[in-house]
Amino acid sequence: MPTIFAHAIASAALARAGEGPRATVKLLALAAVSGVVPDLDGIGLRFGIPYDHALGHRGFSHSLSFAAAWAALVVATFLRDQPKKMRLFMVFFAATASHGLFDAMTNGGRGVGFFIPFDTTRYFLPFRPLEVSPLSATRFLDQAPVLFLSELLWVGVPCAALIVVGWLWRSLASRHTEE
Repeated sequence: MPTIFAHAIASAALARAGEGPRATVKLLALAAVSGVVPDLDGIGLRFGIPYDHALGHRGFSHSLSFAAAWAALVVATFLRDQPKKMRLFMVFFAATASHGLFDAMTNGGRGVGFFIPFDTTRYFLPFRPLEVSPLSATRFLDQAPVLFLSELLWVGVPCAALIVVGWLWRSLASRHTEE
């Protein structure tokens, strides 16, 4: 997996790009949490749930089904008074689903269960440029420079580009509606 920092930053960037100036601190914080929450499945390892189990690491909590359920829960619980709930649902779905996508781009692990509970196959993307973040704190600190450089290139730059494209899109759209 990439580091939790990369997951949080990517999810907040998706929310910022999707919501633009409407992206409040609350929305960005919820998006950042949504990008990290799939890794709570790591707790299962401590309780004897095997890595390869459907509920194991990179299993159900990394699936598209989980992303949809989590997005619905976030919108219904924290943003129920907001208009355009479907757009908010899509923002939080993308923020949560991005976690599995980035994990599938790493050079380690056993793949991601995108389609659990319907299919327990684990997948990687054919393009896997991200360094996998070790679960051990000591190994993480030893590898931090390489990890952060990899994430800057493969997560940070695309996130910045996504925010700029979102801003340009809204600028062009507002000019078009003013005419």
